[in-house]
Amino acid sequence: MAVPNKSFQPKPGGFQRPGGGGFNRGGFNRGRFAPRKEAEHRINHFIRVPQVRLVGDNLKVGVYPTSEALKMAQEQGLDLVEISPNADPPVCKIIDYNKFLYDKKKKEKEMKANAKVSEVKEIRFTPNTDDHDFNFKAKHAENFLKDGNKVKAYVQFKGRSIQFQDRGQLLLLKFAERLAEFGNLENMPKMEGRRMLAMFAPKGKKKGDKKENTE
Repeated sequence: MAVPNKSFQPKPGGFQRPGGGGFNRGGFNRGRFAPRKEAEHRINHFIRVPQVRLVGDNLKVGVYPTSEALKMAQEQGLDLVEISPNADPPVCKIIDYNKFLYDKKKKEKEMKANAKVSEVKEIRFTPNTDDHDFNFKAKHAENFLKDGNKVKAYVQFKGRSIQFQDRGQLLLLKFAERLAEFGNLENMPKMEGRRMLAMFAPKGKKKGDKKENTE
């Protein structure tokens, strides 16, 4: 049986196995299996550049040593937040970072809730569409445009009615005139197969237009 050489001792300062059972039981592999979520911005002591450009309210805009900028944030009980990391030097603000993230998330949620998916609504005519039917369909088209949807109007030609293309064109141009308050005609009526098509896009909100005109 071999007797271990007790005279061998590791040199001071040499590699030492970490405590707690080594790599697999310390903190090395744990991070790999449960990675920490990186912050959206670098803040406070994570900003490791020698100087930053401070912008914002209640301060003199300019370039400061990072340590001084951090001290200014601490004195106000706020955070030093890097908002433009690619600038030279990086641009920072002194703000309440948690409140900043809360407001940002709230705004994104509101924008998502207000966002409407635009659809294309179809309105069908024939060359012999009468005034009652025309007005009925024009009302529907107006509502579609008010809701932010596009309207595809077309005249369907069947059999010998294909020879009345001029009648279909006049009908679609009349339709465009009727919808002028709510939508823009994107293209002149054109034939596709046995259909004559015209596309309408919604106009902007009238309230906003009036506001711009009064300024």
